[in-house]
Amino acid sequence: MRKVLFLCTGNSCRSQMAEAVVNARLADAWQAVSAGTAPAGYVHPLAVRALAEIGIEHTGRSKHVDEFRDESFDLVVTVCDSAAEQCPLWLGQGRRMHLSFPDPAKATGTEEEVMAAFRRVRDDMAIQIPALLQSQM
Repeated sequence: MRKVLFLCTGNSCRSQMAEAVVNARLADAWQAVSAGTAPAGYVHPLAVRALAEIGIEHTGRSKHVDEFRDESFDLVVTVCDSAAEQCPLWLGQGRRMHLSFPDPAKATGTEEEVMAAFRRVRDDMAIQIPALLQSQM
């Protein structure tokens, strides 16, 4: 079983969705966890809702990257530009890569427009992350 860490700033949206997608759809080959450099302390309810819409039940919590410093990972993936800037060097084991996704929590507009932003990020992740992990096998 290969292990991947998804790293973001707040660990409330993008890294949480990435973790859930991998654990729901690629659990036969990958185990995913997520963390933040400045965790928000909660998982955004619209991220949970967006995942539920595609049949993924999210059960994680917002975590600080320091919880995983002593663990070894096959891959560490930053999923936002802010984390890439704040965490330029992963001190633990694992190849580091970056996939940039816009922060859906910063979307503005009606509730439906904001929810659409979460869906776009979720759908992009559901395509790009499995492709990235397959290329690392």
